[in-house]
Amino acid sequence: MSNQSISRSGPIRSGSELGAIIALARKSRGYTQQEFADIAGVGRRFVSDLENGKATVQLGKLLQVLTALGLDLEVKAR
Repeated sequence: MSNQSISRSGPIRSGSELGAIIALARKSRGYTQQEFADIAGVGRRFVSDLENGKATVQLGKLLQVLTALGLDLEVKAR
């Protein structure tokens, strides 16, 4: 499992951009979607939908996924 740091500067403007970051973080740690879903306490389908940029994912579950990956979500004024 890699401890590679995943970060991005600049705004994330779409679900697909956020999903790509989450997929990269998951893969860099060597997890399949199912393994990671079990760790994060969500379903594999949710991980798949999130990584594919589905716009209707639940915020609470998104935050669970970010926490499990050791990632923070920050909101700031433009």
